[in-house]
Amino acid sequence: QVQLVESGGGLVQAGGSLRLSCAASGRTFSNYAMGWFRQAPGKEREFVARISRSGATTYADSLKGRFTISRDNAKNTVLLQMNSLKPEDTAIYYCAADAGYSRSTYARDYDYWGQGTQVTVSS
Repeated sequence: QVQLVESGGGLVQAGGSLRLSCAASGRTFSNYAMGWFRQAPGKEREFVARISRSGATTYADSLKGRFTISRDNAKNTVLLQMNSLKPEDTAIYYCAADAGYSRSTYARDYDYWGQGTQVTVSS
């Protein structure tokens, strides 16, 4: 079991920045690829970013250049730096852990999930 707890969400004006953090506990953090997903009201959960065990990153095409994912295996933490935020970035953001090696960007392939943190971007 891996327990994931997100933090850092909040209300920000358009153009602003937020940094989300996900703290992991339980099994060895470095054994998992980590991802961020988001879900806006009335919409499907969508992929945001992924970081592999070795630090290779993958982003949703629409978010490249604005969002940056990173991990600190010594602190069992994965971060999501979000810049130039837009109202359409408003969503609940979830951290997830993937025990597999498929480089998946699909939520169904992730094994553990946090409870989410709300990000609201005002216009």
